[in-house]
Amino acid sequence: MHSVLLVDDDLDSLTALRFVFEVHDFHVLVAEHGGAALVQLAKHLPDLIVTDMEMPEVDGVELCKRLKWHPTYAAVPVILVSGGLPPASAPMVWDAFLAKPVDFYQLLAVIEQLPVLRLHAGMR
Repeated sequence: MHSVLLVDDDLDSLTALRFVFEVHDFHVLVAEHGGAALVQLAKHLPDLIVTDMEMPEVDGVELCKRLKWHPTYAAVPVILVSGGLPPASAPMVWDAFLAKPVDFYQLLAVIEQLPVLRLHAGMR
């Protein structure tokens, strides 16, 4: 069973994403902002991280930077989601970007293309 860490300060978004991943047999971890995600990561290393871009404390872009620059977390694929556009000035330290509201079929298609998750059967 694959695991996913969902990071978002919007509880409605967290709930919807959690449902989609649980239906597809993922073990789901949640965090309400990037700082809480870093705490979760110290306890559990997920197979995938889906994070919102705009959050208090540590935002999604900063979280992505910290993950990609840390040897333990650098290989974990990250999907950044946002109601806006990805920042043009930031280095692209995420593996995929999706606009909110997230199209769940598009999310599943993106996940199927991630090398670490490609072997997961039954994504659709």
